[in-house]
Amino acid sequence: MTSEHTLKPTVEFFEKHNYFGLKKENVVMFEQHMLPCMSFDGKIILDKKWKIARAPDGNGGLYRALGKHKILEDMEQRGVKYIHVYCVDNILVKMADPAFIGFCLSKGANCGAKVVEKAYPTEPVGVVCKVDGKYQVVEYSEITLRTAEKRNEDGRLTFNAGNICNHFFTVDFLKQVVCENEHRLRHHVAKKKISYVDESGERITPEKPNGIKMEKFVFDVFEFSSEFAVFEVLREDEFSPLKNSDKAEKDTPTTAKHALMSLHHRYILNAGGQFEDQDGTVIPAIPSRKASEADTYPVACEISPLLSYAGEGLERICDGKRFVSNVLLSEKFVEEYEDKGQMINE
Repeated sequence: MTSEHTLKPTVEFFEKHNYFGLKKENVVMFEQHMLPCMSFDGKIILDKKWKIARAPDGNGGLYRALGKHKILEDMEQRGVKYIHVYCVDNILVKMADPAFIGFCLSKGANCGAKVVEKAYPTEPVGVVCKVDGKYQVVEYSEITLRTAEKRNEDGRLTFNAGNICNHFFTVDFLKQVVCENEHRLRHHVAKKKISYVDESGERITPEKPNGIKMEKFVFDVFEFSSEFAVFEVLREDEFSPLKNSDKAEKDTPTTAKHALMSLHHRYILNAGGQFEDQDGTVIPAIPSRKASEADTYPVACEISPLLSYAGEGLERICDGKRFVSNVLLSEKFVEEYEDKGQMINE
C-alpha cells in the first residue's frame, strides 16, 4: 500500500530492480485514501492556491483501501489465507516470518501482534493489553505514569508489550473487518508541520506543528478479534525503526544501518566466523567503538536475503573463517568462494 505521492516512485524503483526477482504480476500495489489537513481552529489548509492540502489516512487506511481496490478478492483468487502486515520503516522486519505465522496458527488466532519488551516505563511506544475484555493498543500518551511504572513480582513492567506494528491476519478476519467493522474505526488526531500557502500565495514551510492530520491505526482492529495472539521478540533482532534524520539521537538512517550490521555480524559469529582488523587482530564478539569513530559500527558486513533469511545455512562458508570489513555475503560471494576454494572479501 502506498500514498498518491509514493506510488509512482515505488513502481519505478521496483521496475529498476526487476522486481527483485519476483514476478511482476505477483507484486500488487494500491493507494490508500487521502484526507484534508486542517489548522488548529478547524479551517482547511491550502497546499496551493487551487489545491487543498491532503495527507494519507494513516496505516489504518489499509482496510478501506483493501475494500476499494478489491485486494481481498484478488488474494482469494490466488489461494492466499494468511497475511503478514508491517510498517515499512523497520529495517529489521522478517517478512512473512514462518515462526510468527506458525505460532499464530498453532494458537488458532485470526489476528496476531509481534511485540518487544519496553525498555523503560516512559518509552514512547504503545502497549498491547486488554481493556474491558478486548485487546487493543493503548498509546503511551494515554497511560498514567503510575500505570506505566507498575511492575510484577519479577521486576518486569506489568504493561511491557511494546507494539512494533508487525501483525498477522487471516484473510477471513480481514474480510470481516472490511465488510463489517471498518466504519467503526475512529480517527486519531496527529499534530504535524504542514506546508501551506499564505494569503499572498507564498508557500510557507513551518518550523513547528501548525495543523492536524486525521489518521486511522492498523492495530485498532484488535478489538474485533475473537482469537488474538501476542508473540514477543528481541528488540535487537527485529526492531529498528527509521523515523528521523541523522540530526536526531535515535531512529535515524545511521542507527538503522548499525542495527542491521550488528544483526548480520551476530549471524556470522553464530555460524563460526570471526572478524579481524587490517592488522590481523581478532575483533571481539562484542566490539567496542573508538571515540573518534562513534558514528561507525566496528564491523561492516551485510548478508543478502537471497543467501540467508535469518542466519541459517551460513556454516559452510563461515565456519572457521576470518573476515575483514567490508563484507557482503551474497550468492556471487558463494560462487566465487566455491570456484576458487578460498575466502574472498567483496
